[in-house]
Amino acid sequence: MSSSDKFNIFSFTGKMKILHLSWFAFFITFVVWFNFAPLLQSVKESLGLTTAEIKTLLILNVAFTIPARVLIGMLTDKYGPRLIYSLLLAICSIPCFVFALSDSFVQAAIARFALGLIGAGFVIGIRLVSEWFPHNELGTAEGIYGGWGNFGSAAAAFTLPTVAVMFGGEDGWRYAMGITGLMSLAFSFVFYRNVTDTPKGATYYKPKNGGAMEVTSKGDFYLLLFMKTPMYGALALLAWKLSPSGIGMFSDAAVYGIYAVLAGIYLFDASQVWKVNKHVFKEEVPEIHRYQFKQVAVLNVLYFATFGSELAVVSMLPLFFSETFELTPVVAGMVASAYAFMNLMSRPGGGWLSDKFGRKPTLLILTAGLALGYFVMGQVDSAWPVWLAVVAAMGCSFFVQSGEGAVFAAVPLIKRRMTGQIAGMTGAYGNVGAVTYLTILSLVDYSTFFYIIAGTAVLGFVTLLFMEEPSGQIAEVNDDGSITMIDVAKA
Repeated sequence: MSSSDKFNIFSFTGKMKILHLSWFAFFITFVVWFNFAPLLQSVKESLGLTTAEIKTLLILNVAFTIPARVLIGMLTDKYGPRLIYSLLLAICSIPCFVFALSDSFVQAAIARFALGLIGAGFVIGIRLVSEWFPHNELGTAEGIYGGWGNFGSAAAAFTLPTVAVMFGGEDGWRYAMGITGLMSLAFSFVFYRNVTDTPKGATYYKPKNGGAMEVTSKGDFYLLLFMKTPMYGALALLAWKLSPSGIGMFSDAAVYGIYAVLAGIYLFDASQVWKVNKHVFKEEVPEIHRYQFKQVAVLNVLYFATFGSELAVVSMLPLFFSETFELTPVVAGMVASAYAFMNLMSRPGGGWLSDKFGRKPTLLILTAGLALGYFVMGQVDSAWPVWLAVVAAMGCSFFVQSGEGAVFAAVPLIKRRMTGQIAGMTGAYGNVGAVTYLTILSLVDYSTFFYIIAGTAVLGFVTLLFMEEPSGQIAEVNDDGSITMIDVAKA
């Protein structure tokens, strides 16, 4: 094994260069995506917004990410990660600049909704990293990509308020946000110039049909249609939150219009699935080309519980700590950031454990820990010492983020040419989870909220029992019709 083939985190050549450029691209997407939360108060005062309008902007920030992750996954499989990541970073700098320059709620709302697109960047790197790393290093590499990139939200929270103060005045937040847009635009060129989709001489496998995910049996066809419904349900839930029953941004008529559009898009989506997969009703797919969609479905449910709960908990934890322990907002924010800090080690840790001990056993242990962690969080009240509550949050966070790492250690081992689409759907389920949990949080108290997440983790554990450990090889067809076998586990 040459030195360029070794897994050396301090190297910046070969596959390690691709890994570093990928996690940094993802890091920037998260800085841009979450540049609003730490500057929320300044934006509110500067634009004269109400609390309801601020909450609306927070909802809009994550809404578009659900369909965007699916769409970007498809585009990545078709056109390659290098082009799609570079375009995403460049295009998303535009709504970032628009938000920084906005002087009304409507402008800010449109820009924030469009910025949900940048949350889809994660999916692109999953496919890129899977092209460069062998199966026995894939979990660790994807974990570093996800964990270090995810840290962008914490980095934004720590640095942007300081940057805003440096520029001073009531427009300080505009400069801070503008700088994140410039970073995104500049790095799009760096990424495009320095990345290739595959190592030299390797083939980049594309799906036969770009319109919808391929399945290889009748049962999987129905399961795919069923698994698509929660994504539309989450978007309908967001529309409901913006209706007069929620925060009243839209009229009832507008919300019913949104429901009708979502139903129409689902029917169109289902027709595309039929178009791509109707052949499975006429003839059996040869054994060598089959894959089990239930593997994808299980990972969707697990990512709903892991990343979904992380997004929800990160946004409510500062308030939880300040209300439970009567801390100042600054102290509560710093204490709560311990949860996000765990990303740096936990997600790579989950991937590494997965490489070492197998995908399914690792996921079973981490999901059980996840359920236990949230059950303990549900017990936290003002009688607890603050330090113990922080330890409980960090312990829970370890299982959440290691679980995310372990999920995406398995995603690229299902069907290579569809990795972007599979990552897109699984990633979208994380956002579906966030929308669901945040809606639940607006209806119940904190301890019930944590118990409900623990309950969904138990449900995830049960679905995991149906998953099969990736084994053997994946067959992919080359342009000339010959077949290449790709290892997914130790022989």
